[in-house]
Amino acid sequence: MVQEPQSPKRTVRSFEDLRVFQEARELARIVYALTRGGSLSRDFALADQMRRSALSIVSNIAEGYERETDAEFVRFLYIAKGSCGELRAQALVALDQKDVSKEQCEEITARCRRLSVSLFKLIVYLRSSGRDRRSKKP
Repeated sequence: MVQEPQSPKRTVRSFEDLRVFQEARELARIVYALTRGGSLSRDFALADQMRRSALSIVSNIAEGYERETDAEFVRFLYIAKGSCGELRAQALVALDQKDVSKEQCEEITARCRRLSVSLFKLIVYLRSSGRDRRSKKP
């Protein structure tokens, strides 16, 4: 079991309980909705890559959590954090191509930045906790 760094009383029993997973899932929902309409939906390569980046964030949080050790979890959190940066860059390209509005771009980039900070805080917490989750798994 993991306790999230900013709420020590909250015990996490599955990756779905993690606040970072919930934020990543909401970001993915927004990206998928955005890429379904307007000119971005016609830019297949960019829309697909934005979806892949958003999906990578969610998936790596889940996969890392399901690994046996916090060290492996941290590795996957770093990958998710990298995908946040990738999605921010893609949102800026979409803005440059006039596929998204300035407001849409700012919403995605702000969510990515917040999520990246949250991922980093979880990484720091896990690296400093010195725990081994193997003995606590069912």
